[in-house]
Amino acid sequence: MRRHENSLLSRIDPAMYDEMARHAVVVELVQGDVLAEAHDTIEKVYFPHAGIISCVVELAGGGVIETGMIGRDGEFGAGLALDDKISLNHVAVQVGGLASTFDAKFIVQLAEKYPGFRRVMMAYEHFHLAQVQQTAACNAVHSVQARTCKWLLRMRELAGDELNVTQQFLAQMMGVRRTSVTGVAIELQKAGMISHSRGRIQILDVEKIRRWACECHEDVRQHYDRLFPPSVG
Repeated sequence: MRRHENSLLSRIDPAMYDEMARHAVVVELVQGDVLAEAHDTIEKVYFPHAGIISCVVELAGGGVIETGMIGRDGEFGAGLALDDKISLNHVAVQVGGLASTFDAKFIVQLAEKYPGFRRVMMAYEHFHLAQVQQTAACNAVHSVQARTCKWLLRMRELAGDELNVTQQFLAQMMGVRRTSVTGVAIELQKAGMISHSRGRIQILDVEKIRRWACECHEDVRQHYDRLFPPSVG
């Protein structure tokens, strides 16, 4: 288990970490893998070392919209395992990478044994809820261009400057038409902010992307930093 590659694991007390390491299974998350469907019972908990897990709401008409991203700064399943053990969303791998996984029952036992572990997991659930709420507000009031730039900043934060993602996928995650995302991508490329080809986006000018983005990414990041100060761990 690679403690330093996941921010939450890096904050775990050494005694807790040693116990977790004995139960960890490191797996490869492959793009497109479905980790849970809405209303599934949580069986596994995932702490990504790299890559991105996406939580989405599936609509009756066949559309989907992303409500939150989980990367090496978080986990999927721990808070749910400690609560009602039911997934609230369709959860899939957006960008592949490695992750440490645990049986949900072990995570529950660990939280009962170590209050400090429970506090870290519940703090992350607080952050994830804040991210979901901010996303809902952002989707309601901000332009596709601002939302696209926000999404690129979050993706870059978790996966780096080169993103293996299609415009169609991005449009689905944002709940907009592909033509809207294509138009924004052309504008961003003309401005020298990105280059894009089939299935790939390269970020070239992150500072300009920050200026064009809405405030939502920074608001969510500040909330994370308040819960998990950078100086800790």
